[in-house]
Amino acid sequence: MRHGGERDKSAGMTARVFIDGQEGTTGLQIHDRLAGRADLRVVEIDPARRKDPEARLSLMREVDVAILCLPDDAAVESAALAAQAGTRVIDASTAHRVAEDWVYGLPELAPGQRDAVRGAARVANPGCYPTGMLLALRPLVDAGLVGPGHPVTVHALSGYSGGGKKMIQAFAAHPAEGQSPDWTIRSYALGLAHKHVPEMRVHGGLERSPIFCPAVGSYYQGMLVHVPLHVRDLARRTAVAEIHALLSDRYGAEPFITVLPPGGGGAAPDGFLSPTALNGTNRLELLVSGNDEQVLLTARLDNLGKGASGAAVQNLNLMLDLPEASGL
Repeated sequence: MRHGGERDKSAGMTARVFIDGQEGTTGLQIHDRLAGRADLRVVEIDPARRKDPEARLSLMREVDVAILCLPDDAAVESAALAAQAGTRVIDASTAHRVAEDWVYGLPELAPGQRDAVRGAARVANPGCYPTGMLLALRPLVDAGLVGPGHPVTVHALSGYSGGGKKMIQAFAAHPAEGQSPDWTIRSYALGLAHKHVPEMRVHGGLERSPIFCPAVGSYYQGMLVHVPLHVRDLARRTAVAEIHALLSDRYGAEPFITVLPPGGGGAAPDGFLSPTALNGTNRLELLVSGNDEQVLLTARLDNLGKGASGAAVQNLNLMLDLPEASGL
């Protein structure tokens, strides 16, 4: 598998990228983030041939990285084409997030993850909910505060864009003004089998699948992910301040992650935390709150930014040996 970044750097060439599935929500956002950049060129397929395997294979042979913004089954097929073409790939679907021969594309997950992404041939872009949950909880697992058998619970609220075209159309049919209360907030995945649960377990270093309770609000984008913890269930009795310090130390040098000061530092005016404050960015904020008996870890992010397209661009920059924050 060729390393496109090394080739371009040595030859002084502009890197080329193909977005397979450019017309979807994530694909369009990635395209917008890459538009106008002088350090790479987005190669587009004839719309009439966007489902033609031969046309896609031919185009993949011409580019340095292919980004897959497709449903899972189609992403598996497209990944096989990329392998045949010898092209590096970023898959934004759920299909490969726990596959052993793919690198999980969350550079801040753990020491060494960024370098793994930088040198990878196949990168699985993380899900939006897992991004918030993992960045909040994984440092506690690594520190031994949360054991692998801990009964983790995750509550989350997302804008409806995270559900793709069908959910967007469904919510658009119920405008906020005069809408039925049934469409204000809608909980789902009540059978506790959401497709993001496996990556939460695997990349969270957990032996037990977390109980995951997601909900969708009647707004387009923006996300809050909450992980509640009982202090008495941790490996040792720990204060909110100690957990805050742990996260601050872990992410102090990260360009896209901010650990908010105790109390939120103005991020939660009147005690309310908005899910939309980071919309349009690749940033993620972490808030540690609670008391002597209970701790609440909260992550705030844009489900279309750090939770999807922004993450893909961040991974792309790493894979092409470009400045990590380019276009972000």
